[in-house]
Amino acid sequence: MTFPLVRAARLPLDAFAAAAGVHPDLVTRLVALGLVEVTTGPAGTPGFPVRELATVARIRRLHDDLTLNYAAVGVVLDLLDRIDELEDRLARRA
Repeated sequence: MTFPLVRAARLPLDAFAAAAGVHPDLVTRLVALGLVEVTTGPAGTPGFPVRELATVARIRRLHDDLTLNYAAVGVVLDLLDRIDELEDRLARRA
């Protein structure tokens, strides 16, 4: 039995920005800073994986609640990811 490949849902810039509740220019800025992933479809059109909506929400919380600039948000996200990785390693050892 074979299973068809399921493509991850991707949204164009305007739809992604609307779903994230931000201006498309901010999404473009977040991509330039390496904070949000953009992929290229078969026709060469850029799109944003739906899972990146959670990333934008996390970025907005850090930016708005802690008043961090976007460069600092990138550092904090890297550190939080590293903490998660280390906690996973500790949990596997226990």
